[in-house]
Order: sequence, then structure tokens, then C-alpha cells
Amino acid sequence: MITPAFELSQDADFLTIVIRVPYTRTSEFDIYIQGEDFKFYAKPYFLRLTLPGRIVEDGREKASFDIDKGLFTLHVPKETPGEHFEGLEMLTSLLAPKGSRSAKPLVEDTEACGGVCEEEEEEEEEFDWQIEQEVYTETPAETLKEYHKYGFGNLRSGVFARLQEELNEVIDLKDPDNTAPELRRHNRLEAETTIFCADHYMVNLYEDEEEIRNLLKFKPWWRELSPDPSAQSDTSITFTEEEKEQMRKFTNRSYLLDKKARFHVWLGLVDIILAYVYDVRTTEGEHNVESAWTIRKLSGTLSWLETYHSVQDVLVSFGRRTLCYPLYRHFSLITRAVKDVACIFQSGKACVLKCLLAIHKIFRENDPAYILNDLYITDYCIWIQRVKSKHVLDLAESLHNAKLQKNHLDLELEILEQAAELAMKEEADEEEEEEEEEDSSSGSDSEDEEESEEEQPEITHPEEKMENNQTGLRTLETVVELQREGGESREPRQLIEELGERLEAGLTIREDVPRERPSISSSNTEGEGERKSEGDYNHQRTAETVRDDTKAAASRELLDVCLQRNPLRIISNDELDSDDDGNLLLTVGKEGP
Repeated sequence: MITPAFELSQDADFLTIVIRVPYTRTSEFDIYIQGEDFKFYAKPYFLRLTLPGRIVEDGREKASFDIDKGLFTLHVPKETPGEHFEGLEMLTSLLAPKGSRSAKPLVEDTEACGGVCEEEEEEEEEFDWQIEQEVYTETPAETLKEYHKYGFGNLRSGVFARLQEELNEVIDLKDPDNTAPELRRHNRLEAETTIFCADHYMVNLYEDEEEIRNLLKFKPWWRELSPDPSAQSDTSITFTEEEKEQMRKFTNRSYLLDKKARFHVWLGLVDIILAYVYDVRTTEGEHNVESAWTIRKLSGTLSWLETYHSVQDVLVSFGRRTLCYPLYRHFSLITRAVKDVACIFQSGKACVLKCLLAIHKIFRENDPAYILNDLYITDYCIWIQRVKSKHVLDLAESLHNAKLQKNHLDLELEILEQAAELAMKEEADEEEEEEEEEDSSSGSDSEDEEESEEEQPEITHPEEKMENNQTGLRTLETVVELQREGGESREPRQLIEELGERLEAGLTIREDVPRERPSISSSNTEGEGERKSEGDYNHQRTAETVRDDTKAAASRELLDVCLQRNPLRIISNDELDSDDDGNLLLTVGKEGP
């Protein structure tokens, strides 16, 4: 807490207390009046007085605040009218906690009693929990000259000499009174380079495209006021009653600024408005609790007390800070903000004033950003009303012609994007290779399945088996007819060859389950029943059957192919001529009656 400077005066009925509290929130004052105790609080100031007389709070008290001078004046009625309070000029004693002004010595010599005095019972001393206060002393003029300037038009100094600890959350610069402008810029650039996060930038660039696209499509209020960049429509700007009331509270003053200071003021205004339009677009016109932080963080003027030397310096600073601090860090938002500011300045100084009033309200409702109103925004709101419109339009033209590229920000954005594109391309190639491998593996699996299907034995349906068996019987009938026609004149070898050709053409032997052959001694009726049973299973000739027929031929058994036709007799190799090659000979002969 800071003990403010104060003065006391009195008349017959009232005690007047004047407290100097610059750079404080005008809407928040706490006052406590109880007998001899008076307490005042306005962040970051606290004042506690122990008065020589009693005061009362009965409704007659009055208070006023001079914003320009930062003076709070309070008139408090005395409990006893006409009473005179002595020692109001003794400020140090008034600051002392109640009960500390005692005449009792701090060290007492007990030997002075000669041992006759009885020991008094020691009482436990109470601990004083009240805040210790020191009398405020004005900073000498010589010391103020040594401080570096900042604020609107670089007209302030020494503000942070006592407020640095309380307001360290407002600005990023440490000890601004003793930091030169060149060192401020160097520290700012170093801090931005350190805090820049490439991963966050890449996420916004490649994964949040839809959300960024929606923010870019948003149409803020200044676009509706002046859709045509060539329009100069100050008269179209309307102010709300709250904005009008705030303008009436401002004190009309004039600013004596040289040419260099005016140039810095214009560039600082562009920097502040850039931060404001970014917040409007990213919140889609609905300011939130983070708006005060966003505006002061994106503005180098507000966060580092920076002074710029060109429009390009302002755009580069805003671009770097936009890619380092807020939630949405996209280069398209930077370029769109520059176009929005150009549109605002093109619409005239009334549109600029409306933006400044909105910023003033945001800071006024935020703790501790309210001090930035006293350092910059309030002065801007008063100053912009008296500037010439020509200067505003000239600055709008400069913003329209300004070009900001990624390489101007010195954050290696192009290298990061190229690396990201290369990584994405490699990832896509790997995915394609994996898909090709999957396709090839699935193709080989299908080929293996086809080959396995081809290697499996062909399954013959019962109808096909019956047809093949009937074809073989027709071939045997043909052989019988040939033997009838040729008689005994044809050689056995010739018959065997012809029979082999017919069998190859019409008889197909397939794998089947071997079955027992019926005895040749069975009757005709039993043979017919057996053939009917075989017909039910729909298979006639198999490889095993041929082997059975060979054995039957060796035992000189006769196989009745069909009881109603000529029988087929199988003979062994012994009955063939000596020059035969051992092949089986199938002959057909007439069965005797």
C-alpha cells in the first residue's frame, strides 16, 4: 500500500481533508469514519489518521474528486460543533497508530527505586497489526528531470517510481523511469523472440483453418459505417448516451507538442487502435474479461511504453506481438486488422474517437488497467477531437499503402512453413506407400486363394458322374459293334488301341470311395437291385474300381456291364502274345444262350 500526500484544515463545524491520489480509479473509494479514526482507501493508496478530536458521519459530509489534479476532497462534520482540533499540521503524529503516542519511557531504570518499589506485575504487550505508514515526500524536480519520459506525448515521468510494485501487471517493462527508450525496444524484441511458440503458430495455421476463416468473415461495426473506403462519413457516427456522458466528464485542455512529439502520438494511436480492432474481431464484437489484457498486451505503446518512428515499425511490432500472445495467432488476422484500422481512419476522427471511448470503458472497468487511461487513453480522447481531419485521412492513406510481409517480423515464419509442408508431404508419401503395400498384400492373398482353389480336387456333381458313366458305356458298345463287324480278322493290338482312344475321349475316371463289387454268381434280379442302389449314390467308375477290375480280370471273373447287352471280359497278360507290352486287353464277346 502507498501512503498518499494529504492536508487537513478546519472551520467551526467541519474538518476538511484533501488527499492526493493520482492514477487511481475514480469509481472506487472506501471511507471509514468513527470518532477519532479516519481511514481512506483507493487502490493502491491507503491512509489512516488518528485525529485530535472526534468526527461523525451524519449525512452532512461531502466529497469531490478532481481528475486532472488527482485530488480527493472530503468535508466531515465535527461531533461537537465549534470544537478546535489542535495539531492538524503534525502529519507524522496523525499517521501514528492509536495508542502509540504514550509518554511512558521505552526503557525504565528499576534501580532508581532502591529496591523499595515493589515489582509490578508485567502485562503482556499487545502486538500492533496495523499497517505502518510513512509521510509522502514529493520527488525533487532535479530527480524528475533524470527520469525518462513516457505516456501521451512523452509528458509523464516518475509515475512508476512508487507504483511499480502495485502496477507490475499493467506493463511488461520493469523500472520504466530509469529505462531509456532504446533499451525498452531492445528488451521488447528480445522478450517477443523468446516467448514466440512455433507449435502454437502451426496449430492455428493448419488445424484451426475453419475457425480463423469464420473470424475473417466477421463484419465489425466500422465496416457497416463506411463500406466504401473513399467515403468520409463523420456525420454517420452516432454516440451512445454513456459515451456522451463520458466525454462531458473529460476536462477540455490543450497540448503543447512539438513536431516530433506529435509524430509519436499519431503512431502510438495507430498501435492502440490496431490492438482494439483485433480484440473486436476475435471476440466478434462481444468484449469479455480478457479484452483489457488483449488490448494492452498487443500494443507495444501500452505494454512497453514504446515510441515508434514509422508506420512500418508500428505494423511490425503489432504483427510480432499478435503471433506471440493472444489465442489466435494467424498472419491473416494481422493483415485484416491493418485494413480495419485504415477503414476507421478513412471514416474520420469521429470513428477514431468512438474506438478510444470503447477502450476507455474497457480499461475503466478493469483492475489494474485503469492507470493506462490516465497515461494515454484519456488524453487521446481529448486530443483527437481537436486535430484536423486532413491528418487523419493522410494517415489512412499511409495505412492503405503499407505492406507487411512475414519476413518483416523476423520470426522465421517462412522457414517454419516450408518445414511443415515438407513434413506433411513426407507423411502423405508414407501413407501412400502403406496403402500400396496393403493393396499388394491383399492382391497376393487373393491370388493365393485362387491358386488354392485351383489345386483343390474338382468336385463332380452326381449328374455329371452319371453322364460320364453313360459316355463310357456308349464307348464300350461301340467297341462291341466294331468286333461284330470285323469278326476274327482284326488283330487284338488294333482293338486295344481303338479302345484306348475311345476311352480317352469318352471315359473320365475320378476319385471316389471304393465299394465292394457284387459277386458274379448272383442272380439277375440281385444284379438289377445292386445297380439301382449304385445309381442312387450316382457314381460308377473310379480309380479304385479300375484296380478292382484288374484284380477281377486276374481271377478270370466276368463283369456284367449291362445284363441286357453283351458282357465284357477282362483277360490277363498270359493270354496275350509274347510280343505285347503288357497292357490290358478289353474284348467283348457274345454270351451263349
